Amino acid sequence: MNGYLHSLYANSLMEFGTPRELVCSGGWILERRIWGFPYRDAMGGYPLFVCRDWSKLHIDLEEIGQELVSLSLVTDPFGDYDVTYLHQCFKDEVSPFKEHFVIDLSRSRDTSVCDHHRRNVRKALKSVCVERCEEPAEHLDEWVSLYANLIERHHIRGIAAFSRDSFAKQLHVPGIVAFRASYKGITVGMLLWYIQGDVGYYHLGAYNDIGYKLRASFALFGFAIDYFAANGLPWLNLGAGAGVKSSGTDGLSRFKRGWSTGTRTVYFCGRIFNYTRYSEIVKARGILATDYFPAYREGEFQ
Repeated sequence: MNGYLHSLYANSLMEFGTPRELVCSGGWILERRIWGFPYRDAMGGYPLFVCRDWSKLHIDLEEIGQELVSLSLVTDPFGDYDVTYLHQCFKDEVSPFKEHFVIDLSRSRDTSVCDHHRRNVRKALKSVCVERCEEPAEHLDEWVSLYANLIERHHIRGIAAFSRDSFAKQLHVPGIVAFRASYKGITVGMLLWYIQGDVGYYHLGAYNDIGYKLRASFALFGFAIDYFAANGLPWLNLGAGAGVKSSGTDGLSRFKRGWSTGTRTVYFCGRIFNYTRYSEIVKARGILATDYFPAYREGEFQ
């Protein structure tokens, strides 16, 4: 029960909802109050919904009954499910959402990593030193400072703008692996990963202005990939590109594609448990036709 599967990670998201364990499948969702109504709905954990036993997820969802209005989530690209089963679980919405870049670590980095990235790794390592953090929690202050720069630089809002308290919990979650890049003894960038089973999930990365200038991201990712390969991990999940609907042409997608050996699809899934209350909320808010799910939360992440 490491990483996103662990209760401590779910608790790190308490500012955005009340964690609820799905006992049969071993996953976590966040229950949320629906503003203006005495009802609650739920969403999967950020950035992905993962569970221990996908074959039992339908049991957990049936047991919710009509207690919640709806549930929405994004699936784990390494989850043990097929699309037919997702439709069984989520009767109202199952659609391809994004392509996650993945790395098959059995492949040689000499051929799988693009030339551009390999050149930038060599350049970056002339200036920065990279190491794995033995105790990630000891680097909380450095990490929070770096992430504050990321928030300001990319105007991050909502659940992705994690608080210090949230990070204090995340850095203690079993399965975390952190890497640090330094220049003249000063931390200029860090990466956070979670290990679950035979997959390493890239969680977050952040840099200060010097880190961006020195291409610390290339040194860090190159080091991390070699570290996981040397320790026998078969797969890495780098996540997707930027934006709610990534086109694959943004800078983050190009960066991740340069390391990857392929992609895996994640799905956006939604289920209405209480149609009467769902319709009541939509009607009260005067919502017109929309593809957003749940409709009454359209615009929540803008």
